[in-house]
Amino acid sequence: MGRKGEKKPLLANSNADNSRPEKDVTRYRSLEHSNGTGTNKQINHSIEYTWTHMNVYTRNGKSQNIYNTLTSCCSGGLKNKAERKQLLNNVSGSARPGELLALMGSSGAGKTTLLNSLTFRSDHNVIESGVRSINGIPVNSKLLTAVSAYVQQHDLFIGTLTVREHLIFQAMVRMDRHIPYEKRMARVEDVIQELSLSKCQNTIIGVTGRIKGLSGGEMKRLSFASEVLTDPPLMFCDEPTSGLDSYMAQNVVSVLKSMASKGKTIICTIHQPSSEVYSMFDKILLLASGRTAFLGTPNDAIEFFKTLGVSCPKNHNPADFFIQLLAIVPSQEQCSYETIDTVCEAYESSNYKSDMMEHQKQLCAASKSMVDCNWGSNGLENVSSPYKASWTEQFSAVFWRSWLSIKKEPALTKIRLIQTMLVAALISFIFYNQHLDQDGVMNINGALFMCISNMTFQNVLAVINVFCSELPVFMREHHNGMYRTDVYFLSKTLAEVPIFLVLPILFTSIMYYVVGLNPKFTHFLVAALFITLVSLVAVSFGYFVSCASGSISVALSVGPTIVIPFLLFGGYFLNVGSIPYYFRWLSVFSWFKYANEGLQVNQWADIDTIQCNRVNTTCPRSGHAVLESNSFLESNLTMDIASLFLLIIAFRFMAFLALLARTTRK
Repeated sequence: MGRKGEKKPLLANSNADNSRPEKDVTRYRSLEHSNGTGTNKQINHSIEYTWTHMNVYTRNGKSQNIYNTLTSCCSGGLKNKAERKQLLNNVSGSARPGELLALMGSSGAGKTTLLNSLTFRSDHNVIESGVRSINGIPVNSKLLTAVSAYVQQHDLFIGTLTVREHLIFQAMVRMDRHIPYEKRMARVEDVIQELSLSKCQNTIIGVTGRIKGLSGGEMKRLSFASEVLTDPPLMFCDEPTSGLDSYMAQNVVSVLKSMASKGKTIICTIHQPSSEVYSMFDKILLLASGRTAFLGTPNDAIEFFKTLGVSCPKNHNPADFFIQLLAIVPSQEQCSYETIDTVCEAYESSNYKSDMMEHQKQLCAASKSMVDCNWGSNGLENVSSPYKASWTEQFSAVFWRSWLSIKKEPALTKIRLIQTMLVAALISFIFYNQHLDQDGVMNINGALFMCISNMTFQNVLAVINVFCSELPVFMREHHNGMYRTDVYFLSKTLAEVPIFLVLPILFTSIMYYVVGLNPKFTHFLVAALFITLVSLVAVSFGYFVSCASGSISVALSVGPTIVIPFLLFGGYFLNVGSIPYYFRWLSVFSWFKYANEGLQVNQWADIDTIQCNRVNTTCPRSGHAVLESNSFLESNLTMDIASLFLLIIAFRFMAFLALLARTTRK
């Protein structure tokens, strides 16, 4: 390979004999099905997952805006074709029961692209082709999801739950609806023991920067535990050792190795494993520039490269050696590509590749000839729904988790209570004991509008901060077929109703009589009703902004901005009777207007006398005059209440549609 730091093309003997001992050749040619030998007997339906001629191309990203779309059309689309890039080039392979297969390669080699293609999770900006099969039977996304598990690189949890609570929830929504509750809990116990989570089973998972919880290794094991609850025969793992030290990485891979030894088929991507971790893999698939450089056992890989004239030095990590050999070195791109071409072409013409392809043909032929094949008659054709639990089971489980999450984060509830009481006390002191005179009318109306504004912004921001942070968890769990969109939305919104009912009632109770509002108890109840409805409308609007935005930063930027027009049409800054006709449609959606009118009608409707303590000023002599000056009607009180209820329903329905659109978007 030359001096260190210098990369040269492989030697001419790259076309050397790539044969290997007959026992290794026949290993590919032996066809094992679900009742095969060895570890495959430990599970009812072993899976051999194969993929053939996988090709992935990028779409032309520049044609996504109007200008480039027009220019590409004018040029006949030639520019788009020229810019299309191939990410995977004719990649074929297989993973067998009882084997742990590692997808390896340098950065940009195509590891994640291949894993996404194998799991039908490719981005909509790419075009892919190829056949993915289970035991020789082609499958689609729905079928694969029903029989496999996918452990993603980044661990996402509801951090306020304990390990045991999280696994109980997973068991309720992942395991088949016909399995009794006792057996589900027994399975949770088994998984806790299998993955060495006993010591931390009652530990809070934790939220980064807010709640201290599990270590990185424990979180990764919890991710595995969540997926193996249903004992899936096929597992995919994306960078399972990412962010872990060498000891924890070895520990995590040993867990995967243990699961594979029980007959599971496990495929994972890994960037740069240590030599100890490398030796744990049953097979490796080396990728280089989107092409297959080698597929076989770790020892076979060393022998394969030795036939090409490059030997891995003794006491050197083979994984590092292969990755460095197949990497694209800056300023030496031409030499790097020549090396990659030599290796990939040598593999394509080797017995490793021909035996693997021959084995795939045998597997496909065997699957077609078996009339009552174990796998085909047990669910591959009978998968009608991705959800294992019924609608009611999903709802009860998600509602339980949502309520538990609120209960187990008392600090957030305390902050909301303190915030509500402080703002109520501040308004009480500023507008303390108002009299029924000219100044009192203005101050009371200002206090009422301040209550509406406070309830709006406080609850909109509270919902955005909590709901947006949970959206990634929901998106992942929904994509994994755990529960429906309507189940999550309904249970989440219902679980938070109590706190959003208590806060406005507490707020009204503190400030109402201190400010000097209408002292009749029935009027207090009506005021509390309006402020509570404002709180619920604001919460519903917060859900809509969160679902439509998708991220906290966007929602926090958009939410308050959209609220401002509704606030302006609330009848305090602008008389509702003078709103321009072309903006009146917008005022229909202003909960500020309905709440302000309702609160003022509740305050002034039965006030007969208002003192006038100013000279040369026209004063409203009664509550009716105050309402008339603001273009509010006493007869609209019931309509205002009904309108607020309708806005609650409308915003929540819009939020649900936005969330549904987000889940159906590829």
